[in-house]
Amino acid sequence: MHKTLFASAVLLVFFSCSGGSGAKKNGELTLKNTADIDRPAATVVLTRQQLEEKTGPLGDQYLKFSADTATLTAQYDDKDGDGRWDEVLLLCPLKAASSQKVQLEKVVTPPVVERPALAHARMKLKNEDQSFGENMEKVQMPDQNPPTDFSKKKLPPYLTEGPGWENDKVAFRLYFDTRNNKDIYGKRIAGMVMDSVGANPANSYHHLADWGMDILKVGSSLGAGALAFRYQKPDGKDTLVRLGGNNIKSETYQLLSDGPLRASFLMSYPWQLEGKPVTVTEKISITAGKYYYTSEVAVKGSELPKDLKVDMGIADFYENQPDSIVTDKAKIVYSFGRQSENHDNLGMAILSTQPATTRIWSLGDTVTPLSDITSSYLMEQPAGSQAPAVFRFFAGWSLTDTAFNSVDGFKGMLQQELEKLNHPVEVD
Repeated sequence: MHKTLFASAVLLVFFSCSGGSGAKKNGELTLKNTADIDRPAATVVLTRQQLEEKTGPLGDQYLKFSADTATLTAQYDDKDGDGRWDEVLLLCPLKAASSQKVQLEKVVTPPVVERPALAHARMKLKNEDQSFGENMEKVQMPDQNPPTDFSKKKLPPYLTEGPGWENDKVAFRLYFDTRNNKDIYGKRIAGMVMDSVGANPANSYHHLADWGMDILKVGSSLGAGALAFRYQKPDGKDTLVRLGGNNIKSETYQLLSDGPLRASFLMSYPWQLEGKPVTVTEKISITAGKYYYTSEVAVKGSELPKDLKVDMGIADFYENQPDSIVTDKAKIVYSFGRQSENHDNLGMAILSTQPATTRIWSLGDTVTPLSDITSSYLMEQPAGSQAPAVFRFFAGWSLTDTAFNSVDGFKGMLQQELEKLNHPVEVD
């Protein structure tokens, strides 16, 4: 179970498949868009078992995917670390309420095609010469690592102060220190930028550039999806504790996959709740064409506080209006307004597919006996069950897409995502 959710090794191949009548056919599948909306960036997860039902045993082989004469892009992931791929993420544009036949061809070595990646995750450490090194697969944070004091150091020990992840729409970062908060980089281009942003102190990411900028004020809020836990203390009073501060003794980053269609990593935290040891894990993933990342949060411990809840937050600064969307299959809390650091429109949202057990609430701009967290809209789910709590965090900036110049445009995107959730792509 853990190896499946939180892989320890990844095998990625990015390839094209040629269409046409000359291609050898070893099987065929049909993708059905059951929604009445176009899906120009539809991604479909196909398991090895699903594919072998069409092709027969694959062993160490791969597959070429083709649809008519179009080239389809695929990413192979080895999720259990045994050196053999377990699933394929396939990119196949689909028109509204339509079907697409996909031809399958067995190949020993898939041809590699140089194309821009549409998803990327990275963690880079600073070298002695003030450059940043290669993308790291695993990094452990020093105990009680403090935030960088930029009055004394021009560059932090990690590029953009911690892990960065992005797709062709939006980028995020996590502070790899006791703050353990999350931030948003608005993007004006589709290309991957997080390997260079923040590498040169002369080019501040707080100023608008051709690629975009850091667009979120974080402060003492829960930023762009940072986590906290709520539970009842022995005296019967509630408390809300951020996953950070003095409680964070150490944390570990582990890269799981790095595009071209999906990037993911695992954060692990040995921690304490009510003086009892627990382990918190958060798997973060981002997929091509989406305005959100997905967070899967699990808490393990022999003595978890009773009625433990996990909260994900949205920063509440500047001019914005909160609202919610509730259906029988999902619950969304969102805010929209001139709340970016560029003083233009930004929408943020959190989505849960467990509406019956999800709570929406907020904290003002003053510290309360409940918590030191302020200025946040929150979405809350039960924690500590067998299944992880799952959130999707959205960010839509007006300089990324003019549709986000209005609340109707941002809400329309959220409603389209609900439509896709209600009508997933079917595989026959």
